[in-house]
Amino acid sequence: MTHEIRPASHPVEQHYLDLTRRRFFGSCARTVTGALGGVALGSLLGPMLGAGQLEARQRGVHARPKAKRVIYMHMEGAPSQIDLYDYKPELRRRFNQDLPDSIRQGQRLTGMTSGQARFPVAPSMFRFSRYANNENGVWLSELLPHTASLAKDICFVHSMHTEAINHEPGITFFQTGTQQPGRPSFGSWVSYGLGNINSNLPSFVVLISQGFGNMQALSARFWGSGFLPSEHQGCKLRSEGDPVLYLKDPPGVTRADRRAMLDLVGELNEREMERSLDPEVRARIAQAEMAYRMQMSVPELVDLSTEDDETLALYGSEVKKPGTFASNCLLARRLAERGVRFIQLYMRGWDAHNNLPDEIRKQCAAVDQPQAALIKDLKRRGMLDDTLIIWAGEFGRTVYSQGTLSETNYGRDHHPRCYSIWLCGGGIKPGVSIGKTDEYSYNIVENPVDVHDLHATLLHVLGLQHEQLTYRHEGRDFRLTDVFGKVRPEMLA
Repeated sequence: MTHEIRPASHPVEQHYLDLTRRRFFGSCARTVTGALGGVALGSLLGPMLGAGQLEARQRGVHARPKAKRVIYMHMEGAPSQIDLYDYKPELRRRFNQDLPDSIRQGQRLTGMTSGQARFPVAPSMFRFSRYANNENGVWLSELLPHTASLAKDICFVHSMHTEAINHEPGITFFQTGTQQPGRPSFGSWVSYGLGNINSNLPSFVVLISQGFGNMQALSARFWGSGFLPSEHQGCKLRSEGDPVLYLKDPPGVTRADRRAMLDLVGELNEREMERSLDPEVRARIAQAEMAYRMQMSVPELVDLSTEDDETLALYGSEVKKPGTFASNCLLARRLAERGVRFIQLYMRGWDAHNNLPDEIRKQCAAVDQPQAALIKDLKRRGMLDDTLIIWAGEFGRTVYSQGTLSETNYGRDHHPRCYSIWLCGGGIKPGVSIGKTDEYSYNIVENPVDVHDLHATLLHVLGLQHEQLTYRHEGRDFRLTDVFGKVRPEMLA
C-alpha cells in the first residue's frame, strides 16, 4: 500500500513526512558515518537542549535571544489603569461631571452601561506617588507599594489598546493574536519555536489563582496548542490534590509495570507513525514519556520545604497556601530555574463593575508583594536578565462610573481603547514609561501599542522573528501576529 506524500513548505514538516524506518536505515546505509554521527550528536545534545531546541533555528530563530524563558502574569478581568498606573489628578475637579461627547466619540458600549443616561466621571480615590526610574519618574498608586519600589527595573506601557470589548474574546485575542477561538496560544508558539530545555517537565506550564472580585470563566483553550502539535499545549498544575491528574500509579501498579506498559504502547504508536506519517502520533509518544518522568519531577517541584525562611518571607504570608498568587509566584521561579520555557500565571477576580475600591484593594494586596518578590528573587539569583516578565489584563476600565457613584465607591466598565501593562527582565528596557493617554485616560494621545506589536516585540527578545515563526495549517502559513505586528524598539534594552 502506498501513501501520497504532499510537498511540505516547512523543513520540519518535511522531516516528519519523510521519517520512516525504511528511509532512516537507507540513509544510514548510504552515509553511515554522517547519519549515525548525527544520531550520536543528538543523543549528546538532546538532554541539554531538548529535541525542539535542536530544530529551533528552522522555526524562525534569527538572533541570539535576550530572554530564554517567559513568566506571564495575566490579571483576568481587566485591572483599572486609572486606579493603578495612569495618574490623572485633574479628574478630582471633574467628579460626577458627564464625560464629554468629544472624548467618548461615540465609542460602542458594553451591555452593562449601554442603557445608562449619564456617564459620570469617577476619579481614583487612591493616592499616587512619584517613583524614580531612568526618566523623570513614574506616578504609581498607593495600592502597589512593593511593585512601585522596583520602578527602575520596569517598563510601563500606558498606551496599550485592543480590538475586543468583552472578556472571552479579549483574553483570546491577548493569548492567541485573534478573537476567534482555535488558534495556538502565545505559550504554545514559544514552546514550538524554542523547544524544551528540561526533558522532565513540560515546556509550558499554567498556574491559576482565585481572586476576590467577579470571576470570569477560564477556558483551557487560552493555553491550548490549537493546530500546533499537542505537546506544545500548556500543562495546568492544580492547587488541590495531585498537581497533575493521575500523577500517581494506581494501587498494585509498580514503576516497572508502568515502564513496560509505556514501552509496549510506544512500540504500537511507532508502527502507527510508520503507517500514517502523522506527526501527532509522535506527539502522543512524547507526551506519554513526559507524563512518566513528571511522576518524579512534579512532586519535587511543588515541595516548598527546601526553600529557606528568607525566601518564604520575601513572597509573603500566603506563600505556603497552595493556589495563592504568592505560592504560584514562588512556583514560577522554581519552574524557571528548572528550565520551563513559558510559565503562565492567571490571577482571577479583577472584573470590578461595582464596588471597585474594596475589590481592587484585596486584589492588589494579594499580588503586590509576591510579584515584586518574584522580580527580586530572580534578580538575586542572576536570572532576571534572561527571564521575560509580563503583567497585563485583557483590556482596561472606563473613567466613568458604572452604577452608583460616590467619592468612596464606584465601578468601571470594560475599556479597550487604552490601558496599562508592564514588562520587566530579559531584553526589556528598564525604567521607562511608553505612551500617554488624554486627561480622562480614555483615548491614546501618544505612541499607541497594539496587541500584535506587543507579541512581535516579545518574540523578538526571545530570538524569534514573528514573520518567520509560522506553521502550515489547511494550506496557509499561520503565525501568532497573523499579518500584522511590528517590533517596538522603544521597549528594548
